[in-house]
Amino acid sequence: MSPASPSRLPWIDHLRTASIVLVVNMHACVTYSHVGDWYMMADPEPTLAAKVPFIIWQSMLQSFFMGLLFFLAAYFAAGSLARRGPGAFVRERLVRLGLPALLYMLVIHPFILLGLNPWDHDFGPPVAFYTRFVRSGEFLGESGPLWFAVALLLFCLGLAGWTKLRPMANVTSTPPPSGRLLLGCGLGIGLASFAIRLGQPIGTNVLNLQLCFFAQYIAWFLAGVHAARRGWLVPLAASSQARHAGWLALVGGPVVLLGLFVLGTKSAGIEAFFGGVHWQALGLAVWEQLTGLGLALGALALFSRHVNVETRPLRWLADRSFGVYVLHAPVLIALALLFRALPYHLYGLVALLTLTGLAVSYVLADLARRTPGLKSIL
Repeated sequence: MSPASPSRLPWIDHLRTASIVLVVNMHACVTYSHVGDWYMMADPEPTLAAKVPFIIWQSMLQSFFMGLLFFLAAYFAAGSLARRGPGAFVRERLVRLGLPALLYMLVIHPFILLGLNPWDHDFGPPVAFYTRFVRSGEFLGESGPLWFAVALLLFCLGLAGWTKLRPMANVTSTPPPSGRLLLGCGLGIGLASFAIRLGQPIGTNVLNLQLCFFAQYIAWFLAGVHAARRGWLVPLAASSQARHAGWLALVGGPVVLLGLFVLGTKSAGIEAFFGGVHWQALGLAVWEQLTGLGLALGALALFSRHVNVETRPLRWLADRSFGVYVLHAPVLIALALLFRALPYHLYGLVALLTLTGLAVSYVLADLARRTPGLKSIL
């Protein structure tokens, strides 16, 4: 017997919206901070001292927001799979995830290269370039932010295949994981991340999939499926341990990271944190998973307690949030090019790019939802 599908909870949709807002902010930060990698890195590059707040902020975001999106997606994927069955579930996922990824690879990414071209690079005749781009298969590694849709599609296909081989048994609700179990899982994912980064350090990718972060993504996807089948998401979000973990990560996370950064750079370069047999890489991997777990638990507690409401503005934002995710890259690049004419103020430009990028992306997402052919996938 299949598990009952989880009911739609408004706060989960709003939490997903907030996570996507943070994705846009992350890419706005990278544009000006040069911490990380993005299509466009605006000049001038900040000093190391100016980068430190960005290192802390962006590391905090990276520690949890994409893993949380995988967790939330898996929570509802489990219910969808139970209702539809493996075959219909796969077909639906191919449309909802595969088509947006192809839209990005075949339309949006080439538009960024040929239309916006922030590097002023000579790509040659556009038709010849695009023909080579498609025929060579190069487009498969140019998913941009839609790597998330590609990875989520692969995870969903794996889940459907496993369910086909071993149908889900009837289960009853169970208590949420204990604090000790959560801590152990966080440490385990940290060690797994460190091991992966021995061969795939931070900054590397395979077809635009940054495998250095995938220990968390896979674990949190599986946790989302388990939460849906066992019914412990809502009790966990309402627990005091989720609130306490959130505050501990929010307050202690930056302090510990700053300490790691100061101590680690005294004996080695910043690259030692990215991977390899270095205590810095181990420290960052474990910090990342424990802090990310705490922040995710705190976000669950915050939204379930204070944003579990359904209003027209919040629903409007939630319904268009995935469209914003798909469309925000060319928007940020175009705006950053426009803002070159403004006086340089590092933090002011990041704030301006974040706010205007969100506004324009939401307008475009709304227009896309009114466009035949796009409404069903955005």
